Amino acid sequence: MDNANVNAQGAPGEDGGVSKWTAARAERRERRLAKEIGAFAAAHGGAEGQVAHLGRKGARIVLVGADGAWGDLVVPSCEVAAAVVARAGITVHEAFDGEFAARVRTGPYEWSRMAGIQVGGSSAP
Repeated sequence: MDNANVNAQGAPGEDGGVSKWTAARAERRERRLAKEIGAFAAAHGGAEGQVAHLGRKGARIVLVGADGAWGDLVVPSCEVAAAVVARAGITVHEAFDGEFAARVRTGPYEWSRMAGIQVGGSSAP
């Protein structure tokens, strides 16, 4: 393996090159995440998403299934999120509001968690 262009974190070296190893690793990660989105969509009658920038922590892909189930994935960057949702082939919304947000169905856990945060109490049901 040629590591001449990659530092200890797998980032581009001084000359700006990225090793084949780093590119292959990113490809595998995108494939795995797209497969997770596909599995969610299959289990919930389809899915749509929204990508939210989280700052240095990366980006959050929020998924909403056709049945109202929801889930999310946190990825290293908005660029990775865009590649993953494109690979998964889901519709991506600009914002998490309106009709899209209204599709989310929450259960007792979410309601107790939100109430606990609001009143400073326990989130346990």
